[in-house]
Amino acid sequence: MFTEGHFTGIIPARFASSRFPGKPLAIIGNKPMIQHVYEKASEALSSVFVATDDTRIECAVKAFGGNVIMTSPHHRSGTDRCAEAALLIEKEQGRKPGIIINIQGDEPFIRPRQIKLLKLCFDDRNVEIATLIRKVEIEEDLFNSNHPKVVLSLDGDAIYFSRSAIPYYRDADRHRWLQNHTYYKHIGIYGYKTDTLLKITSLGQSSLEIAESLEQNRWLENGFRIRTAITPWESIGIDTPEDLEKAQDFYKKHIDN
Repeated sequence: MFTEGHFTGIIPARFASSRFPGKPLAIIGNKPMIQHVYEKASEALSSVFVATDDTRIECAVKAFGGNVIMTSPHHRSGTDRCAEAALLIEKEQGRKPGIIINIQGDEPFIRPRQIKLLKLCFDDRNVEIATLIRKVEIEEDLFNSNHPKVVLSLDGDAIYFSRSAIPYYRDADRHRWLQNHTYYKHIGIYGYKTDTLLKITSLGQSSLEIAESLEQNRWLENGFRIRTAITPWESIGIDTPEDLEKAQDFYKKHIDN
């Protein structure tokens, strides 16, 4: 079993988002979004770093006393940024982190229990990559392509990730699929053994990754296994200024009281 010291949380955060520039510094309550994420992650992890390419984010993290690592501005994904950060942390601390937990920088309401659930996946020494999933409920839009779905093997490993609703349930009207089959939505938090993280980020883009615009399929296509854990909690990601308004309302109703 891995001890607490084996886990390092990394929160990739970039300023230049096309849909919402400066998103990590958007204020929710009286704190920037990145501080909310950092504080939630710190409840479940003893070692947490923000990985960024922007000095404004660096200054904001230092201002609230957080750890920050400056990385290249040329990364295609948060996973790639985590890989560079892991190497920089090793150089700084003199030892390689055992397992990296990649926490999305735009999910200020991430639950520490979700991070702890992901950590438990690594009690199985054979697990190299892990992620969270959630059952799609009857009232949800199964066919929303912005919510990737995942198909599982019998032992709980991911078989495939898709923006489509899979499997195609041939013998039922599509509006009754959720009554006939259990579908799972992907929750975008990952854990990786550090050596595995460095391997998957050295791979070229795969055809399935390009088709779905989902990097997890690159890993599967190259033979890596992804363990899943089921969480009952939804993630609340913030991609646009409109999402921020909803997040601020949620904060006022449920947290700031």
